[in-house]
Amino acid sequence: MINKLSRNAMRKKRHLRARNTLVGTPVRPRLNVFRSNKHMYAQIIDDVNGETLVAASTLEKESNQENQSNKEGATFVGETVAKRAQEKDISKVVFDRGGYKYHGRIKALADAARSAGLEF
Repeated sequence: MINKLSRNAMRKKRHLRARNTLVGTPVRPRLNVFRSNKHMYAQIIDDVNGETLVAASTLEKESNQENQSNKEGATFVGETVAKRAQEKDISKVVFDRGGYKYHGRIKALADAARSAGLEF
């Protein structure tokens, strides 16, 4: 019998394939996105130095929403991470969708980050 990989295992394989070409540098760091069933997370990462420069999630107190795993929560995270990035003089990033399809919550986060001033 053929054993099928779980959805998360397949997502991780897609993410590793994409990470072969996506590298965050100090000049243009990587905007990484992770979504769970309840929350959204975004980080801006400098892979050369191995450090997280900026992070935002729906777990923060400012995101006072009942259901934070929807498009409104993703929009909040995108705007928040973009504002924090601009405070640290980061304007250009490489978008790493984390193996997820570019639609729904991932697209809402990306659009919100773009409208708040990040370029990718």
